[in-house]
Amino acid sequence: GKLKAHFLALPPEDIYLRFGNALNAAAVADYVEYLDLERDAVFGVYGDKLELIGVAHLAPRGGAAELGISVLRGHRGQGVGAAIFNRAIAHARNLNLTSLFVHFLAENLVMRHLALKLGLISVTQGADGEASIALAPGDAGTRWNEWLDDCIALYDYSLKSQVELF
Repeated sequence: GKLKAHFLALPPEDIYLRFGNALNAAAVADYVEYLDLERDAVFGVYGDKLELIGVAHLAPRGGAAELGISVLRGHRGQGVGAAIFNRAIAHARNLNLTSLFVHFLAENLVMRHLALKLGLISVTQGADGEASIALAPGDAGTRWNEWLDDCIALYDYSLKSQVELF
């Protein structure tokens, strides 16, 4: 529900940039329905009204992981993309993955900027770009931090849920 609503709240040009294709509502619904949450991880940032304002989808593939990110326009430039990006990197490290990569259209300047800002090495070839980063193995500290991040996220969501009731 909320994930599909997030993607459908993106304007068509943002859907195109996020997925590399112009998807209609049915295709977006299919994407969400067929996410393999046994294998993949989805991280989100909720707004004050419990709407997903930012989403990261981490898809492990062998020893690497592909990452897709979207942030609603009204919430860009506030650190949402960087926060979910860093959360996904921590999770990938704890899965002992050795690298993380992002595919993006060359015209997706927001993703290119975010990737470079966060230390990914970017390569553009024609209409496509890719940015990647090598990951250090997870350790007790990264596992602890991930657990703590989960606790803080749950507390934040619970607090926002209580505010919504009143």
